[in-house]
Amino acid sequence: MLLEVKDLNVYYGAIHALQGISFHVEEGEIVTLIGANGAGKSTTLKTISGLLHPRSGDVRLREQSLLSLAAQEIVRRGVIHVPEGRKIFAPLTVQENLEMGAFTRSDPAEIRQSMERVFRSFPRLKERLGQLGGTLSGGEQQMLAIGRGMMARPRLLLLDEPSMGLAPILVEEIFSIVQEINSQGVSILLVEQNALMALSVAHRGYVLETGRIVLEGTGQALLHNPQVQSAYLGSH
Repeated sequence: MLLEVKDLNVYYGAIHALQGISFHVEEGEIVTLIGANGAGKSTTLKTISGLLHPRSGDVRLREQSLLSLAAQEIVRRGVIHVPEGRKIFAPLTVQENLEMGAFTRSDPAEIRQSMERVFRSFPRLKERLGQLGGTLSGGEQQMLAIGRGMMARPRLLLLDEPSMGLAPILVEEIFSIVQEINSQGVSILLVEQNALMALSVAHRGYVLETGRIVLEGTGQALLHNPQVQSAYLGSH
């Protein structure tokens, strides 16, 4: 098992944001967490990547707990978080943003190879290498955020709302790239409001409601689950 989250309890002050959630990601899987705003999806990713500390529970990568590690050490272990809202470095060029993604790495030849791999997935970034990140369109900034994540050579990529604010045609492009990255051997934990797209590409999914997991199953099973359809897919 690649990632195991066990009985995780996370608080914001007095608010019990994650209430004993447990789930796992196997090697090579795309697993999605779906749920309404405030369900605890982003909190889960931030806890896995070391940005938040749980009151109790455990997060294990290949049987080793991540909880005592600093966020940058978790990056070195191959857990890479692409945050909600893209969070690219607006004053830096596309190339500089990508190079920032490789800050834990030291072999120039390997870094160049990774950059070429990013350009194969996102040819538009290669055309805009010298352009400032802040001047890119929303879709291009999302591509840059994912590309920067890929520069760190992830074993597990945590994607938080990659389709947020994008036009439908770009959403399809981003999700097809997510599948392509997965096909290269990268496991993905995907948080996404667009439940239809997320469940369409995911091997398995979990439904979060107010800090608890209330449903789990294969992506296809959840897509056809009446409860999920009614709550998240606009079917009644």
